[in-house]
Amino acid sequence: MNQPAKHIFDDLDRTLISLLRQDGRAPVSKLAQIMGVSRATVQSRMDRMLETGALVGFTARVRDDYDQSAIHAVMMIEVMGKNTSQVIRRLRGLRELHMLHTTSGKWDLVADLRVETLQDFDRVLREVRLIDGVMNSETSILLSSV
Repeated sequence: MNQPAKHIFDDLDRTLISLLRQDGRAPVSKLAQIMGVSRATVQSRMDRMLETGALVGFTARVRDDYDQSAIHAVMMIEVMGKNTSQVIRRLRGLRELHMLHTTSGKWDLVADLRVETLQDFDRVLREVRLIDGVMNSETSILLSSV
C-alpha cells in the first residue's frame, strides 16, 4: 500500500494551521477571506494536509483551569541574526504552542507550550531546536501556580 508523500509546509499552510488552532470550526469561506485566497485554495490545502497525515484532525481548546493533566512549560528562544520572522512562522505550525511572545533582553521569543506527555514534551523540544535560525533555548516546566 502506497503511503502519501510527506507534506512540506509552506507559509500559506502555516497561516492556515494557525487560524485553525484559533478556531477549528471556522468556515472555509471565513478562513479564505482572512488569508486573502479563494475558498477552493483553502479547501484543497486542508484536504491535502489531511490526506498526507500532516493535519491529523481538529481539537477543542480547553480553559487552563480545566486542563490539569497537561504539562505546561515555558521555552525561551534565542534567534540567530534576522531570522525572527522565519522562526515565528515555523513555530506557529506547532499545535503544542499555546502562545508566543517577542521579548527584549537575552531571549528573543518566549513560547508557552502545552503537551500531554513527557514524550510529547521531548519531541516538541527537538522540533523547536531543529528550526533554522534557532540558536539556543531554555525550557522550564511549570509545576504549580501560587
